[in-house]
Amino acid sequence: MKRTMGEQLGLLKVTVVQGKKLVIRDFKSSDPYVVVKLGSQTSKTKVINSCLNPVWNEELSFSLTEPIGALSLEVFDKDRFKADDKMGHAHLSLQPIASAARLKQILQVCSGETILRKVVPDSDNCLARESSISCIDGEVVQSVWLRLCAVESGEIELKIKLIDAPVASSR
Repeated sequence: MKRTMGEQLGLLKVTVVQGKKLVIRDFKSSDPYVVVKLGSQTSKTKVINSCLNPVWNEELSFSLTEPIGALSLEVFDKDRFKADDKMGHAHLSLQPIASAARLKQILQVCSGETILRKVVPDSDNCLARESSISCIDGEVVQSVWLRLCAVESGEIELKIKLIDAPVASSR
C-alpha cells in the first residue's frame, strides 16, 4: 500500500511523564517546562517551580503524517525577567512506532499486551536505555527515557501512543 505525502497516519499522543536530574539554571534549582515539536506542530507542558526531578504527566496530541519525522523536545527553565534558559534537548525517531503499528495491523494482535519491537540506544538516537514498543489492548504504546543533549545531565520520560487513522477499505 503506497502512502502519499501529507497522508494522515494517525494521532500521536505524547505523555511527558517526568524529568530526572535536570540541571540547575537558577540560584539553586530550576523551573522546568518542556516544549515538544513534530513538524510544524508545537505543544508545551506547564512550568513546575523549583524542581530538578519534575513530574508533569501531561498528554500532548499531534497528528502524524507522511513523511514520518522525529519528535523533538527542548527543556527550558522559566525565568521571570529574562529569556528562558535552555536545559537540554532530545529527539526521537517515530519510524519504529509507525512500523510497529503497521506490524500490528498485519498480525491482527488486539488483546492483552504484546511487545512488537525494541529500540536500543545508539549514536543516532537520544535513548538513555532500551525502549520497547508494545501493543496494549489494541493500542501501540512506546515508553522511552531520552537523554538530554547539550547539557551536563538530565533525562525525560515519555509515553507515546499511536492511535491509527481509520484505514480505508479497499473493497
